[in-house]
Amino acid sequence: MITIDKRAKDPKPIITIEFGRFTLLIVGLPFSSFMFCVFCSVFFYFKESTYTHCEVSNYLPSISAAIGRYQPQRFVWQLAICLHFLPRLYIAKMYVEYYKETIKDDYMAMAHFACFLNVFENFALVGLSLWTSNQNYKLHKICFLVFIATSEIYMLISYFLNDEGKRIKRLNTQEHLSRQTKGNLFIVNLIAFVLAAYCFRRHNDYCEPGVYTLFALFEYTVVLINMGYHMTAYWDFYGRTLTFDWKNGLACTRSKIS
Repeated sequence: MITIDKRAKDPKPIITIEFGRFTLLIVGLPFSSFMFCVFCSVFFYFKESTYTHCEVSNYLPSISAAIGRYQPQRFVWQLAICLHFLPRLYIAKMYVEYYKETIKDDYMAMAHFACFLNVFENFALVGLSLWTSNQNYKLHKICFLVFIATSEIYMLISYFLNDEGKRIKRLNTQEHLSRQTKGNLFIVNLIAFVLAAYCFRRHNDYCEPGVYTLFALFEYTVVLINMGYHMTAYWDFYGRTLTFDWKNGLACTRSKIS
């Protein structure tokens, strides 16, 4: 539940929101806009969005075509990514404090590196969204490669920290769910990425019908699992509450909303 107090001088928080709901909102922005872009491209721009240089049968657009080639898809996607940019940076800051509380001192350098990758991944996502493949293919490609590299390495390190770096080995229910889900999602994400790369190469080399559709499916899987991985913050910060007031700014506390 979100509560808003319009009295700026009141000592009570102006905004209070459970972190779980906050996470759903932040991850829900790119997820809902992504689904909108894909469905809108298929239903209204099917022939154009699924066209490739091979001119063979294809049934799904690539992500670049779905989010960056047509309107209103491009606007919806860019708006969602820009809106979730600052909250994602704040969550990365929360992870710095989280690792200080839960990770062994010997692993803190790795933890800080993971947070750096998380931030860099977010900047790369903004870059590939604002500079589409049609407008600036070279810059879009660089941002995409940086996004993939930082997200994959971040997922691996984040799982390792939750598996081997914990100060207390006996995990509670939420910590166990977070670690298990992180591991499963990383494995599936890595497999999907390899298959996407294979299908993309095979399509370009042999121009077989349907292969580009498989590439698109695996590409979707990589992106959706990335979103799901970031949703595991729900368990990492389970039971916490985000509050905002004019004196203390934005803060995360362990107290629950009544």
